[in-house]
Parts: sequence; structure tokens; C-alpha cells
Amino acid sequence: MLFFVFVFIAILTRAEEPTCERLGHAHSPLFSKNGDVIIGGIFSFHYTLESKLLFDRKPEIPKCINLIQRLEDFQIAATMMFTIEEINNRTDILPNISLGYRIYDSCGSTRTAVKSALALTSDAEGNLTESCLRSSVHAIVGHSASSPTIAIARAIGPFHIPLISYSASCECLSNRQDFPTFFRTIPSDYYQSRALAQLVKQFGWTWVGTIRTDTDYGNNGMATFLYVAQQEGICVEYSELIQYGSPREKFLKVVEVIKRSTSKVIVAFTFDFELNVLIKELLQQNVTGLQWIGSEAWISSRAIATKENFRVLGGAIGFAVRNSAIPGLKEYILNIHPSSSPGWNEFWQDVFKCSLNSQENTTSCTLSENLRQVSNDYTNLSVLRINYNMYKAVYALAHSVDNLYKCQEGLGPFFNKSCADKMRIQPWQVLHYLKMVNFSTWSGENIYFDKNGDPVARYELVNWQINKEDKKYSDLPFWVHNVCNWNTEMYILFLKVPKSVCSDSCPAGTRKAAQKGKPICCFDCVSCSEGEINNITDIEFLSYTEIISLVLEAFSFFGASATTAVMVIFYKHKETPIVKANNSELSFLLLFALTLCFLCSLAFIGEPTQWSCMLRHTAFGISFVLCISCVLGKTVVVLMAFQATLPGNNIMKWFGPTQQRLTVCTFTAIQVLICTLWLSISPPSPIKNMKYFTEKIILECDIGSGIAFYAVLGYIGFLSVLCFVLAFLARKLPDNFNEAKFITFSMLTFCAVWVTFIPAYISSPGKYTVAVEIFAILASSFGLLSCIFVPKCYIILFRPENNSKKHLMMASVRVLFNKSFCLHYKPISCLSFHSNLLKTNDLAS
Repeated sequence: MLFFVFVFIAILTRAEEPTCERLGHAHSPLFSKNGDVIIGGIFSFHYTLESKLLFDRKPEIPKCINLIQRLEDFQIAATMMFTIEEINNRTDILPNISLGYRIYDSCGSTRTAVKSALALTSDAEGNLTESCLRSSVHAIVGHSASSPTIAIARAIGPFHIPLISYSASCECLSNRQDFPTFFRTIPSDYYQSRALAQLVKQFGWTWVGTIRTDTDYGNNGMATFLYVAQQEGICVEYSELIQYGSPREKFLKVVEVIKRSTSKVIVAFTFDFELNVLIKELLQQNVTGLQWIGSEAWISSRAIATKENFRVLGGAIGFAVRNSAIPGLKEYILNIHPSSSPGWNEFWQDVFKCSLNSQENTTSCTLSENLRQVSNDYTNLSVLRINYNMYKAVYALAHSVDNLYKCQEGLGPFFNKSCADKMRIQPWQVLHYLKMVNFSTWSGENIYFDKNGDPVARYELVNWQINKEDKKYSDLPFWVHNVCNWNTEMYILFLKVPKSVCSDSCPAGTRKAAQKGKPICCFDCVSCSEGEINNITDIEFLSYTEIISLVLEAFSFFGASATTAVMVIFYKHKETPIVKANNSELSFLLLFALTLCFLCSLAFIGEPTQWSCMLRHTAFGISFVLCISCVLGKTVVVLMAFQATLPGNNIMKWFGPTQQRLTVCTFTAIQVLICTLWLSISPPSPIKNMKYFTEKIILECDIGSGIAFYAVLGYIGFLSVLCFVLAFLARKLPDNFNEAKFITFSMLTFCAVWVTFIPAYISSPGKYTVAVEIFAILASSFGLLSCIFVPKCYIILFRPENNSKKHLMMASVRVLFNKSFCLHYKPISCLSFHSNLLKTNDLAS
């Protein structure tokens, strides 16, 4: 009986949904609008949260201050409201369905941002919903910064509420395991950090300083930049942290580091308001004439682009997200009025320096003030980069909900092919459709998210200039550096690229000697020892003009020419028995593959590039597998031809010309698949190797995926060993036209070359590593060409009397009496063997 009581209580307990209890004061939205589907928003309208932590009584309600510094966030929030109004007025998307919003102020605090996110799980009045498992909003848009966004995503992730950010770009947010419900319409810093490193490399700056914000955005973005910069041979003189709200002494310390440095280029991965504090200190100490490289968070910011700051930041370059016009937005922005929502009251008072409270001793607001007569960050709509990201974010959610409503019962994506309950939509259902959303904006841009919730990365290159409209920056086409304005020591903008290196390149006749305790970019130039010369600078690779390269090139062209000559000889004598008996189709294909092998060695010579690195190993791998597949096919033909002569054996019908072609294609297709996966997942790429030598940098190709690289080599090795074993077994078959013996020698040569290649490859330094690899390719190719085709060409050209059917049959009769091999079988077997070699290839004798 007691057992049944416990079971009954457990059932009742399990049937009840968990309830939530709010701790602390209610948190109300600043802006709200009812609708069938509610979208939450979190912005930093204020930048500072003023609060006192009291441990003897309940803390006071925090107060948000510094509104005037964040007028841009009001503009972005207004863009969200405008987009929702635009969607509600359309009939082609969400007809008869209205969108609403609830927008909160995080006050520049991660703590308040999380509180706002949790408040969005309550109803419009701030009261808790009846269940902890149910949210009153269907999705949340925000935050602009990465650190608050990370905290929000962790807080609402367990509730399966989709979170889409328009400005949080930290690469860490692409981690689907930690942030399964996060999406964004701004590219990940994974791409921006790498692009900044490539930008620095493009202009030849190998000696730079870096400054980053001490946040997830700055730390993760700069870490990626430093990693890529090291691979590109860029040295970093210093790497400093700044953070808004830190004591002035910390900013002054950074200024001193900049003043003492010798690098003329600074890469800044910071926010605009943090960098603005540093720039003011630099202006006070007249630290100018430096070339700044900026991340998207400040390079296109209107707040920092002032005439005073231009003395320091003039000529700065960096990447910004895509800009686009939004029809109708300007009118909506400028028509905002406190009468539309009380949330605009404080904004109105700060903009017009008046009061809506008659009790205050300030000028009263008449409410007839006009935003068109004001010039500030809110009314400036000349550049709409972040606004456009917000526009796309809201539309992504709208299209997701639209697809949800269009679901047909029995064809749905949920349990038993069901659709969502249209009267009670859940956030996790919106999340499902958001993952698959795909639509185009009015400007034609296609919007969708990858598996990590990221959009396609698109950037514009920005260069700070003073143009005719007195704007502080302008956009430029990518890599057009000859029209960039550069910051120089005299504050005059020239068309010459600034120079920033730790040490100048050593002239001919000298060599580099590393400076103890300094990066590889810093070195002294010392004269070459007696009897030594040096006519190259800095970077080493196997160039086309070196003697060793010219020799290898000559052998490569000779091998390709010799192979072509053999192909011509075989074609002119294609009706002769020796060509027929050795499977002319496979022979021609093998000669074509050998030509590719000789020519692919040329891809290893010259300065490594992204394309040449990918071509080197894939062309080599596919060409050699095609070669060995043909040789393997020829070997099997020899074995099958003899087996077919044995009593009761009808094996030849299973390995005719069609099966031979299919075998070669299958073996080659496997290698093509391996190479395709290699290039798709982790392709080879050029790197600057500074590990082996202190006096020079080796420019070489990094293999990318080690697993794929060894899979390519291992597959070649497997086919080679298989071919060698089969050829060895067939070496004592009647040998007048039997090429198994030649194949055995060719594969023995091939294997010997590549076995000796391994220790030589490992022990060869620098560019000689590539030379050894080219030598192995040429040696093994010449081995195949010589062992398989030279004996045949000798008979065709110099012993034509042996290239006849009569000679074939007479030689076979002699074999019957001289070879113990044939004594074990009927005499007809050895005669039939040679005949089958001709018939097997569909070339009847």
C-alpha cells in the first residue's frame, strides 16, 4: 500500500510543470508593442550602470546613466521597430499575422543584459509566465557587443529561444555546442582577423604593434590575428590591452609603449568608445604619424570620426560590414516623437536639452521640436551598416515564422510530420525554421545561415579621408592601395605606402644574423664569409631560375617529350602483335598518365601560392594513382589470360575491356575523392617557416590536413605493393610478349625510389626538401617508362622481325620443351596463353 502511495504522489508531482518565482524587482521594457508573434530586443541605450552593492539590506534599483553617448543604439532600435512595421504592412509575408516587440535597456552591463533576457520570458507587465518552460517571446534580437551576447546566449539556450545578433562578431559564438540557438547577420571575426593579417601582409608591413579591448571581442579577434600574422612572417612589437572605465594611468601606460616603439603600424581590435579615450591621450602628447589598421567595430564608426581625431587616425584602413540603403527608414527615424512611446522621453530631453517634467527648473519641452533640425549620431543616416544587419535579422525571423505558418499538415517537420500549433507557437519551433531560412532582401542579397549560425562573410575596405562633404572616411574597392591616403610624420596625406619593418632587407653580399632575444623580423646584416656570396634577400624557396631548378625542369620536359614520342611510336604500330598483346588501350592511358606525372613536378617549383600548394600534391597523387591503376590492369590481364587456358575456366569474360576500364576509373576515383575531401576540409596553403633557420625564412607549402596527406600517399603505396605482388607472381609465365617481368622491375624501382625518398626528404632543409620530392617524382616516372616501354620500343624499331604473329607462336612452341612451367599443363595451354593476350584486349590475332 505504501508503494502505491509513493507512485501516486510521484505521478502528481511529475504532471505539474515547474513554476518560476522572481527574485528582486520587476524589469520593464523601454519600448513595447503587442502582436501575434513577439520579438524581444536588448540594446545599450545607456552606457553606464550606477549601482551600490549593499550586503546588509536589499540592493537599490540600479540607475542607468550616460544616455547621450549611445544615440546610435536608439537609431538601431528604431530600425528594428521600422522593420517590424514594414513587415506588418506587407501582404506577401505573414498576412493577417502581426509582429510585436519588447525592447529592454541593458545599460552597458552584462548583468543587466542577462536580467533583460530573463525578463523576456515573463509577460508584458513583467509578471512571470505560468511555466518556466514557456517564454512570452518567440525570439530575441541583440546584443550589439560579444560579451553580453555570450552571457545572454548561455542564459536562454536551455529554453531553446533563438537569439540573433546584428553586431556581435566574436568567433567564439560560432561554437554550436556552447551556443546552439545563436545566429547573427554580421560575419564572424574568424574571417575579419584573417583578412586584417592579409591586409598587413599586402602592404609589406612586417613590424607592427597591436591594441585590443579586454573583452571577448578583442581577445578572441586579436588571438586569431596574431596566429595568422605569425604564419605570414609578421612580427608583433607589442600587444596592449585597453578597457573603458579603467584608470587613466593604464591608458597613459599604453601611450608610453606606443611612443617608445619603432613600428609605424598599429592594429587596433577595439570598440570606438574605448579607442576614443586612448586617442585623446595621444592627441594631448602629440603622438601622430602612425598608420592605424582598424576592426569593423571602430573603423566605420561615426562617433570616433571627428576632425580632432583625424590628426591621429587620418589614413586609417580596415574592414567594415556591408552598407546598404533602406527605403523609408530616414522618414521613420526623423518622425519619432515622445507621443509614440514614453520610452522616447529621456532621449527627447537629452537631444533638445529640455524637460518634459514641469517641476524641474529647466526649459520645458514644447513637443514641437523637430529632429530634422538636429545633427547628431541619431539623425545621421549617411551610413547604414549596422542598421542593415538589424534589418536582415528581423526579416530572417519574419521569414522563419512565415514558413512556420505555411506548413501543411502531414508534411510538417515535427513528430509524425505534424506542423506547429498556429495558436500557440513555441520558440523552439521558430528556431527550427530559422536554421533553414533562405530569402533575398529588396536589394537582391541572399540571406541564409551556415551550420554555425553565421552568414556569408562580406566586407568593404574603408580608408579614412576628408572628402568634399567633410566626412571622415570613405569606402574603397578591395586592395586598391594606390589611391589610399596614408598618415605620415608631417600630417600630410601622400600616395606612398608607409614603411614598417624592424630591419631592412640585407643587400647582396651580406647575410642576416638574428638579434638575440628579438623576433625573427629583427636582424643584423653581416658580410658574407670569404668565398661565399649572397644575391637573394630574406625569403627562400625553390625558384625557377636556380641551377637545380633548371636541371629538374629539363628532366621534366625531357621525360614528357620521351613519353610523347613513345606514344607516337605505339600509335603508328598499333596493329602489330606486340602492341595488341600488351593492351594498347591501357598502354596509351598509362603513357598519358606518365606525361602528367612528369609535368606535375613543375608545380613544385616557384614561389608557393594558395593555388600552387593545392595543385602540387593533388596533381601528383591523382597522376600516380592513374599510372599504377593502368599498370595493375595490365598485370591482371596477364594473369587472367593464362588462367583462362586452364580446363573449365571461363574467367576472361569477367575481365574484358569494359571491366579493365572500370577498374582503372574506380581506383582513380577513390584518389580523386580523397583529394576533394582534403581540399574541402583543410587544403594545403603557403606558410613562412621560421623554425629551422634563424637567418632566413623558408616559404613553403603546409600540407593542411596530415590525415589526408598520408591517406593520399598510403593509397599510392597500397596500389604499388598490390601491383608488385601480382607482377611477381606472373613473372615466370611464358614471356615472349609477357610484360609481367618488366612490370615487376618497374614497380621494384618505383618502391625503391619512394622508400629512399623518406629519409632524404626529412633530412633535407629548406628548398632542398622540394628538390628531393621532385627528384623522387621524376625518378619513379622514368623507372616506369624505361622498364615497361623501352624494351617494346626496341623490338618495334630495331627488331621488327620479332614483332610478328609467327614469331609469337614459334616462341611458344619452344617454351613447351624448354620450360618446366608448361609441363604441368596440357601443351595447348602455353600456346593459348599468347593468343589470349591478344583476345583479352578485344584485338583478335
